[in-house]
Amino acid sequence: MEVLSALMIGVLVTASVYLMLARNVLRFIFGLVLLSNAANLVIFASGGLTPQAPPLIEYRTDAPTGLVANALPQALVLTAIVIGFGLFAFALTLVYRGYQNLGTLDSDEMRLAEPREEPK
Repeated sequence: MEVLSALMIGVLVTASVYLMLARNVLRFIFGLVLLSNAANLVIFASGGLTPQAPPLIEYRTDAPTGLVANALPQALVLTAIVIGFGLFAFALTLVYRGYQNLGTLDSDEMRLAEPREEPK
């Protein structure tokens, strides 16, 4: 199971880097989302992949008995998913407003602060 998750994380990171190297700002945003999902999978896998062993404590005990998954990485991933969704929504709004104002999604053409000099 760990090999499959490591392979999936590698594919996600590779695809995210490919998308983030594009000049299109929308592709960059999607690459950023894929990279955050890969980071979430790394955190989730660090808690231990134990099938059919939820991180629950039995009644009248102080600690879980036997081999169980760690609950902290699961809580961190859940929080990171919510934060990542908020970041994605905010970034999409910025990209949409940038497209409305500038008429392009090409990052090289978005030059309001430093316009290109026209040839004389």
